[in-house]
Amino acid sequence: MIPAGESRVLADIKGPGKITHIWMTQQNHYRECLLKITWDNARHPSVLCPLGDFFGLGHGLVASYQSLLFSASTRFPYQFNQGCALNAYAPMPFRERALVELVNESAEDHLQYFYIDYELTDEIPEEAGYFHAEFRRANPFRGWGPEIAANAAGSQFANIVNKGRQAWEHNYVILEAKGQGHYLGCNLSVTNFRGDWWGEGDDMIWVDGYKWPPDLHGTGSEDYLNQAWGMQDNAFLRNGSSVFEGRTTLMGTSIPWTEGGYQTSYVHHLENPVRFTREIKVTIEHGHGNHLANEMSSVAYWYAAKPTRAKTPPPVKKRMPVFRDNRGKWLYEKSNQSPGRPVPLNAEMKRMKEKWSKFRSR
Repeated sequence: MIPAGESRVLADIKGPGKITHIWMTQQNHYRECLLKITWDNARHPSVLCPLGDFFGLGHGLVASYQSLLFSASTRFPYQFNQGCALNAYAPMPFRERALVELVNESAEDHLQYFYIDYELTDEIPEEAGYFHAEFRRANPFRGWGPEIAANAAGSQFANIVNKGRQAWEHNYVILEAKGQGHYLGCNLSVTNFRGDWWGEGDDMIWVDGYKWPPDLHGTGSEDYLNQAWGMQDNAFLRNGSSVFEGRTTLMGTSIPWTEGGYQTSYVHHLENPVRFTREIKVTIEHGHGNHLANEMSSVAYWYAAKPTRAKTPPPVKKRMPVFRDNRGKWLYEKSNQSPGRPVPLNAEMKRMKEKWSKFRSR
C-alpha cells in the first residue's frame, strides 16, 4: 500500500544481474503512478513512465494484448480504473545495482501487487546495454491545419512539403537521447478529437545528428507501425494495437454512436534495432506535414551503453486522459493540457488552409 504522494521501493538488488520479468497488478492509477528504475547508483532514473503506458496501455485504459516484450490481461477490457495484469519481458541487465520504485502521485492510497524476477551472475558482458524508457506527451499537438481532414477530400489540401529543419524542429518527438545504444521501439497513443483518420504522418529518424534526408524516412503512421490501410484490431508479437480505437467510440457516452476515440499502437524493433553511436532523434509527423491537433503521447524504449536520465513526465494533472461527457463532447480542460510546440504557418500552409476553406464552402 503506497500512501498518496509517496513512493515505495519494489526491489533493491545488488548486481551484477539481470531483471528477466516484471509482473504487476492493480485496479487504478495507470497514469497517476510512475514506474521508476535506476541502474548502478546513477543520479537519475533511466526508466520513468506512467504505469499503464510503460506496459503498452495508453490513456489510463485497460485491455488484453500480447507482444514479445509486454503483455496485459484483464476481465474489464476498454474500461478506466479496473483490474489488469501487466507483464514486461525485456531483459534488463545491471552491473552494480537495480533500484525499482513506484511513485504514487495520485490523491489516494494505491494498492500494488508485484513480482520482479531476476538472475544474479558473475559478470555482465561488456556489450550489454542498460534498458531505458521514457514518456512524452503533447495535449494537444499544435498542428497547422486541424480543420483539414487527413484523408479522402482533405489529402490534397494537407499534404504539404515538410522537410529539413522544419521537420526536425516540429515533428512529434518520440525519443531524443545522447550516447551510444540502440532504439528498441515505442508505443504511440492518440486521442482522436477530429473523429476521422489520425495518421498519414511519416516517421523520420536521425542517427548521430541532423542531416537531410534523415537516416530513416517512412511513408505514414500505420506503415511505421507495420500495418496498412489504417490500424487494425490485432496485437502481434512485434507490432499491433493494444488499444483499438474502433472499440472506444462509445465510451463515456449515452448516444448510440460517437466519432473518434482512443488508440494505442506499438512497434518493437527486435531484429531491426536502430543503432546509434552519439545520439538519436526519433520523430513522426502528426497528419500530413503535422497538420493535425489531436492529443499525442508515447513511450520510447532503448538500450544505452551507460545509464542516462529519462525525460521527466508532465505533472500528474497534465498527463491524465482526455475524457468526454455523456453526449460525446470532448472535455478540453486547461489543467489537463500540456500543449506541444506550435507548427508555424508558412506560405504553403496558408494557401492550403484557404483552399480548404473555399472547398468546404462550395
